[in-house]
Amino acid sequence: MKQVHSQSQYTLTELVRGLEDVVIKGNPNCLIQGVCTIHKAQVGRITFLNNPSYKKYLATTQASAVILMLEDAEICPTNALISRDPYYTYSKIAAFFDDHPPVKPEIHPTAVVGQHCHIDASVSIGANCVIGDNVTLAAGVVLGPGCIIGEFSTIDEASYLHANVTLYHKIHIGKRVLIASGTVIGGDGFGIAKHKGVWHKVPQLGRVVIEDDVEIGANCTIDRGAVEDTVLKKGAKLDNLIQIGHNVQIGEYSALAGCVGISGSTVIGKNCLIGGGVGFAGHLTIADNVMITGMTAVTKSIRGPGVYSSGVGGLVTNREWRKNSARVHRLDQLTERVKSLETILLGLTERKEI
Repeated sequence: MKQVHSQSQYTLTELVRGLEDVVIKGNPNCLIQGVCTIHKAQVGRITFLNNPSYKKYLATTQASAVILMLEDAEICPTNALISRDPYYTYSKIAAFFDDHPPVKPEIHPTAVVGQHCHIDASVSIGANCVIGDNVTLAAGVVLGPGCIIGEFSTIDEASYLHANVTLYHKIHIGKRVLIASGTVIGGDGFGIAKHKGVWHKVPQLGRVVIEDDVEIGANCTIDRGAVEDTVLKKGAKLDNLIQIGHNVQIGEYSALAGCVGISGSTVIGKNCLIGGGVGFAGHLTIADNVMITGMTAVTKSIRGPGVYSSGVGGLVTNREWRKNSARVHRLDQLTERVKSLETILLGLTERKEI
C-alpha cells in the first residue's frame, strides 16, 4: 500500500533524504509544511522552478524554499534545493504532503466475493464491490467502492483501483498499477463481420495484460484482444478518456495524453509521447522514441524516432481533403523546382536575354 507520512512539517534535510544529486543551499533545518506554486507562494511552503516562463517570479517568491537548477540558484532569494531535475525532485517531496486518506486491510460487509478466490489478508475491498469466482488479489491491493472484478482475473501486489473500476474476466494487472475511477478493462473489441448485409459479432477471445507500474486515468476503455492479448507494458502512463482497441500494444514507459484513440492491432514502441486527441488507424507500427503532437491523425506506420505532426485545416469534403493532402506532401518537391526556376531566371536576366 501507499506509504503514509504522519508528520505535518519536515525539515529540508528530511525532505531530501535518499534523493541523489540534490544540494541544499541555505538553512537545512528550515521547516516546510506544504507545497505551492512559485507565484502564489507562502512562508512555510516549498515550490519548484522548471519552466523558464516562470523564472520571472523567482525574485519575489514568498516560498521558504525553491527546487531549481544550479544556474538559477544565484538569483533565488530564499533557501534552495539545487537539482538536475527539479520536477522529479518536486514529485518526490510532494509525496510527503499527499493527503489521500489511508486505507485499512478489510473487506466491507457489502462486498460480494465469489468462490475459490485467493485474497491476501492485507487487501482492502470497499463497499459494494463484486468479486467473481477464482480471482486472485495479492498483498496490498486496494479496491475502491463499487469495483467489479471478473472471474479468473489477477491483481498483483500494491495495485490500487479507485471507485467503480471494472475488470472483465481473465484480466491480469501487475504490481503497483494505479487505475482511476470509471475505467473499464477487458470489454469486447470492435470485432464484427458483415454477411449478406448483416453485421455478426466476432468473439473476442484474448485478454488484457497490464504490466507493472502502469498508471491509467479516469474513464479509459481498454478492449480485450480478439485472439492475442491487448498489452500495456511496464511503466506506461495513460491520461483520462483514452480508447485502446483490441490487440493494441503500448511499449514500456510510453505516455499518452487525454482523448487518444488507438484502433486495433496497432503497436506503439517504448518511450513514446502521444499528445492529446491523437488518432491512430489500425494495424500500424510506431517505432521507439516517437513524439506525436496533439490532434495528429496517424494513418501510416512510423519507422524511425522523431517528432511527427499532421496539419489541421477547416472542414472540407473528403474528396477535397485528399486532393489538398496530396498537394501538401509535394510542397517540398515543388519548392525545389521553384528555386531552380528562379536561379535560371536570374541567370537569363543578368545576361539580358529576356
